[in-house]
Parts: sequence; C-alpha cells; structure tokens
Amino acid sequence: MKVTRHALVTAATAVLAGVALAACSPESSDPAPTQTATTRPTTAAPTTEPPETTEPTEGATAEAPAAETAEVPDVVGMNHAEAQSLLRSQGFMVNEEDASPEGRMILNNSNWKVCSQDPQPGATDVLRVAIYSVKLDESC
Repeated sequence: MKVTRHALVTAATAVLAGVALAACSPESSDPAPTQTATTRPTTAAPTTEPPETTEPTEGATAEAPAAETAEVPDVVGMNHAEAQSLLRSQGFMVNEEDASPEGRMILNNSNWKVCSQDPQPGATDVLRVAIYSVKLDESC
C-alpha cells in the first residue's frame, strides 16, 4: 500500500487534535459520584445567587477605571516621554507616531516633543490616545 505525504499529515493532524481535545476536557476517568433521591428534607438548598459583596471599609475608596471617566489631558508641546507617562497614569493606552513625513520610529522618546494629539483635549469615553511628535530640534 502506498502512503502519501498528504495522508501522513492528515493522520498526524487528527492524532494531535485528539490529544489536544483530551487534554482540554475534564478528567473522564474519575466519574462524578451519583446522587440518589432521599426522603429526608435537606437543610440547605443550593443557590444560584452570586456571593454577597462586602462594602469598602472606612478609608478605602472604590474607584472606577480612570479611562472611563478621565478627560484626555492636553499634552501638545510637552516632552514626549512626559506626555506618554501622564496619559498612561490616567489609564489611557498611547499610540505614538512620528509627526514628520519621514515615518521614523520613536526610540528615545525623551528626545521628542508632542506636536498634536488625537482625540483632542477634554474628550471623554476614550481608551486610546495617539500622540504625534518630532525630535526636540525640529519644528512641528
């Protein structure tokens, strides 16, 4: 019988898929114990309600994530590294781009300054802010 490479690959894939499924499934060799009906009343019925949550203690504060309520600060004119740090400290993700037409990567961000940003300062309900910068000795 002639076995083709395609047949071997297909068989190997099937075996690997079976192994992966077996690894992901709960252990089937140890079946869960079965329960039999009893005539005795039970003292506590299982509930499907979530566990109770505790209120914060004195001195503790419950804060919402910063990016959901924070307004985007104005970082135009700031040092790129400081602007990035400020945005991240307020919970925003930061995209950084070269504002020049050269499209350079910003490697040492302390040697750059922010020329523009998107979205504009004061925007709310955003998670990501893009800052467009040039090197310190360049003009926007």
